[in-house]
Parts: sequence; structure tokens; C-alpha cells
Amino acid sequence: MPKTSLANPPRDPERARDAHEMQCMEVWGGNRAISSGISIPGVDAWIYCQPFRAQSSGGDIHYVSMCGQGRIGRFMLADVAGHGDEVDQTAIALRNLMRKSVMRLDQTLIARGLNRQFWQLRVKGLFATAVILTYFAPTDQIICCLAGHPRPLLYRAQTGKWSLLSEPQGTETSIVHGLPLGIISKTQYRQFAITLGQGDLIVAYTDALIEARGEDDEMLGEKGLLALVESMRVGVPAHFGLNLIEAVDRASGASPESRDDDLTVLVLHHNARNPAPISLSHRLRMMIKMMGL
Repeated sequence: MPKTSLANPPRDPERARDAHEMQCMEVWGGNRAISSGISIPGVDAWIYCQPFRAQSSGGDIHYVSMCGQGRIGRFMLADVAGHGDEVDQTAIALRNLMRKSVMRLDQTLIARGLNRQFWQLRVKGLFATAVILTYFAPTDQIICCLAGHPRPLLYRAQTGKWSLLSEPQGTETSIVHGLPLGIISKTQYRQFAITLGQGDLIVAYTDALIEARGEDDEMLGEKGLLALVESMRVGVPAHFGLNLIEAVDRASGASPESRDDDLTVLVLHHNARNPAPISLSHRLRMMIKMMGL
């Protein structure tokens, strides 16, 4: 498919230099409408959250955390089947889980904790899907855990090729993606790691993108979304997320005001910068935060 240049977005998200710089032991995010840049050592990110019918908050929850040394950065995107107070309470519980796991590389603990949370709310009909992405700066690796969530998109800058972020061939099993949260109380979740090159992109999203319907009334699906990004020019990473949303809206005839589901897109750009050296005062501040003082 030939490359086509998309129009500039109606409002530019923050560039990396204007992004929110994550601090040690910080957890940032929520379920409110937002278009913002976030920066951790090694990754510049942009989050675009557009709740159902342009409301101020919705059922999509996003969080970013960073450990005290800047070596572990975590990105979480959850799509909750519901709105209102239950989702707001779930967002708070998710923040607490992110904070407890801020120093851990193993993110399956978060998935299991979330699953328990939603299992307790099953009588209210709440369940969710989630993707958890942990960046480990010393090895330039991204670790992915999926709980019934659509697979993120992966762009390799060196080859200019897009693909779906999946476990390496030969390691997939029937439980690679895990079940959605809250379906079975003791579901197990798997994770896998890939090494990023400088300039690579990862695009995570909620299912509003792949459930958008074209003129033929068929859902776009993962393969359709992959074909769409392959037709786009990547350009400036800070613009790519909004450009992608606009492209899907044009194909489906939707808009933020008419869309019948929450929509969130998270774009990660690997800049390969190393964490800054840690001073003694920084270590002391980190210990104080860990002790809750």
C-alpha cells in the first residue's frame, strides 16, 4: 500500500521537551480525558484518552510509574466494561497496585491483583481487559503482559516495518494473552520481553480502534489496524497517536462526540537514553518515599 501523509492534528500533543517528566516512585494517570506527553529514561510517551461521547471521564484507565532509580518504567492501559463510581474506585485500586509494584520487573503480580479486584466486583457485572508494558532501561527491553487485551502495534525504525507485538514464535500457548480480568478468580498471566532499537514505536490502544466499522460495516480488527498504520507515514512520534485516531475516524465516519465507546491510545517512542547517575541525596529521597514518610 503506498505511503500517504496524514493531515496535521487539530491540536498538537506535547512534544518530549514539554512532557511530564516522571519522578522517582511516582504513579501518574487516571481515567480522565487527556492528551499529554510523559517522559521516563529511555522512553518518550504520549497518551490520548477520549471518553465516550466526549465526557470528562470514562471506563479506560491509564497509569505510568517509575522506580526510584529510573531503571524501571511501567505503562498500564485497562479497558473496563462500565462507567461511573465503580470505574473511579477501580482506578484508585489500580493506582495502589502500580505503587506497590513500582520496583518490580515481574508485572504478572499486577495482573493477578487486578483480576482479584474485578472478581470481587463480578456481581456488578464488571470485567476488564488490560495491557501492562514495563521498560527496563539497562537492557532496552520492553516486557509485555496481556489480559484479554488487543495486541499493541510494534514499529521497527531500522526496517520501517510494522507488526503486532506478540510472543516470539515457538513460545505461544493457549494462555499467552490470559483471560479478561474478573472472569475466573485464579487466572494465570504470562509475560514476554523484546529488545527495542532506537526510534522504535509501540502503540497500545483500547478496542474502540479495532471495533470501528468501515463502509462495508465490517470491524477493522487487528489486521485492519495493522494495514492502516502500514499506509501511514510515521513522521513525528508526538503526532502519530492523534493521526491514527483521525485516520480511524475518517474510515468509520465517527468523531469524539459520536463515538459509542471510550478510546485511548498510548504511543511509546524509544529514545534509548540511559538513566542519570543516582546521587546520595536522591537515594535518601527514594528511601523516604518507600517508607511513606
